[in-house]
Amino acid sequence: MNTEYNKPLVLQRADPYVYRHTDGYYYFTGSIPEYDCIELRRAKTLNELADAETFVVWRKHETGEMSQHIWAPELHYLDGCWYIYFAGSMVDDIWRLRPYVLKCTGQDPLHDVWEECGMMQPADDDPKTFIDFSLDATVFEANGKRYMCWAEKTGGQFAASNLYLAEMESPTKLKTPQFMLTTPDYDWERIGFWVNEGPAVIKNNGKIFLTFSASATGACYCMGMMEADENADLLDRNSWTKSRYPVFGTQPEKEIYGPGHNSFTVAEDGVTPLCIYHARPYEKILTEDPLYDPNRHAMVMKVEFDENGRPVFKA
Repeated sequence: MNTEYNKPLVLQRADPYVYRHTDGYYYFTGSIPEYDCIELRRAKTLNELADAETFVVWRKHETGEMSQHIWAPELHYLDGCWYIYFAGSMVDDIWRLRPYVLKCTGQDPLHDVWEECGMMQPADDDPKTFIDFSLDATVFEANGKRYMCWAEKTGGQFAASNLYLAEMESPTKLKTPQFMLTTPDYDWERIGFWVNEGPAVIKNNGKIFLTFSASATGACYCMGMMEADENADLLDRNSWTKSRYPVFGTQPEKEIYGPGHNSFTVAEDGVTPLCIYHARPYEKILTEDPLYDPNRHAMVMKVEFDENGRPVFKA
């Protein structure tokens, strides 16, 4: 059965992350509605992810760090080991979000034990990174270097959420100080809250395209994009160009509301690029707080490229 694009694939899983490993399996994770644990599932095809067995590989603490708001896990295979990056806060300080790391002790991420590596560590002599509301970390490689990109607010809960970039020294520590990649410049990034978050990377024809999500998490949520030459100095702001307008947003005629926080993978042919994103099938939020409306579903979009090699996101 072929994947049905832009229809719910995995129900009630926001911030979806799909990784196709060398074993031929798709691995899936995302934020669950209760925000209290991290689960993984795997399948040979994308369609099979919907009904695949779920494995809870880690649960939140009862108190202290990592005891509230377990958000946006991502599964990465780095240096021969499995890692999960996620954000968590504290039950007595629920907006004190920080990025944390888990490492699998074996090669089977569904069954082997995961150990806590603590908070992601900033570079030496960097007093600014991860000291405030930080979340949505992703990892990518370019030109022989490994980078982490994440969202961080400076100045408290209601400050702007910017995207930062740094080179990594190891899977648990940064090598360079933070570099601010983008801040909410445009009106479409400032609806409800001033937000840039949820970065994801896709490459094509020597270019790096970094998508991100903007504005509050209702129907105004949408995707923007940065781009740079793969061989450029990625920690130089002049290397990057930002899209003037969203590259993907709400489409009522398709029952796609507030699409965003995507990841990228490939189809079963190993070639066709796919965007995995979440969206609601309706506009009106069912709860007072949009974060607790559980119906952000994981969806799949085929990514095409225009005559200039830039990705096109079309439902």
